Amino acid sequence: MTEQSSVHVYLNWAKERIDEMDAALASFEVKAGQAKADSKVKIDEIVADLKARRAEFQNLLKTQSEAGEAAWTRAKAELETQWAGFEAQVKSYFESAGKQIEQQQATFKEIAAAQAKAWSEAAGKFREAAGKVAADRSADLDAALKQMKADAADAETRLQKLKQAGSESWSVLSDALAESRKAFDQANQAAWDALKGPGSKG
Repeated sequence: MTEQSSVHVYLNWAKERIDEMDAALASFEVKAGQAKADSKVKIDEIVADLKARRAEFQNLLKTQSEAGEAAWTRAKAELETQWAGFEAQVKSYFESAGKQIEQQQATFKEIAAAQAKAWSEAAGKFREAAGKVAADRSADLDAALKQMKADAADAETRLQKLKQAGSESWSVLSDALAESRKAFDQANQAAWDALKGPGSKG
């Protein structure tokens, strides 16, 4: 179960990033459809670049999906680099596009929804795997699941506050998403560590 648990951590991590990429792309594609001809070309270029970055990420993920923990550890560094490039392109778009509060909020809401979905799916996968573990460890696993759900609720509350405020810069919104993403990664790791059992952290 130990290696399988570690692979679940990586898969949940990667799936969450892909969901965010899809959400950002969907938001930009809506904007491209509404744009005037001169700005549509620029938005289309950005969307094409983001799609290419997402495809690279997806292809690397597919090649690693059957790999063991050691291969995942190596691949995660490359996936993180590709993720950072995607994020940088989104940030660059908002910096070059000027104050587009409506577009920033729309993109933020889409990505926040993708994060909430990732939390829910990760908790579901953990619950399913925990159901296959011996009953004597069920209290520990229930506690881990409860903590994961509490962390998800906290992250959702923080993101909801920003959704309602509506006037923050992309850097503020992006920082909030990054904080939520970090909380997801920590909760995901903690839950699967609990599934591995005592003395098997990391």
